[in-house]
Amino acid sequence: MVFLGLALAVAAIVVAAAVVMDNTGDAQISAFGDTVPGVTAEWQVFLAGAVVAILFMAGTTIAAFGFNRSVRVRRELRELREEHEESIHTLELEKRQLQRELARFRQAAPPSVAEPGRSIPTSR
Repeated sequence: MVFLGLALAVAAIVVAAAVVMDNTGDAQISAFGDTVPGVTAEWQVFLAGAVVAILFMAGTTIAAFGFNRSVRVRRELRELREEHEESIHTLELEKRQLQRELARFRQAAPPSVAEPGRSIPTSR
């Protein structure tokens, strides 16, 4: 998107420079050494300049939109990355807390509480 906008802007600048450098007569447009057919009046020259200006503005607008979009996407990715890291940190803290509680529970549990893999003695 940025490339397309910059390409349009550069093309408009090149055409405008070619028109300005090659025009020596009245109401005649020549670009790159060739006369533009159908342009014989001053208003047509003005109209051609307006078209070039519109293309230049369109190109710079497209480039600006593309640049803004890429900045916005980078910002969103950075925020998502930070949110992900924060979430992982919170989960790690919660895991450590649960491990401490489990260790405390295992130390304080009476021996009659069955552990996994051991059978519970029954009295008859």
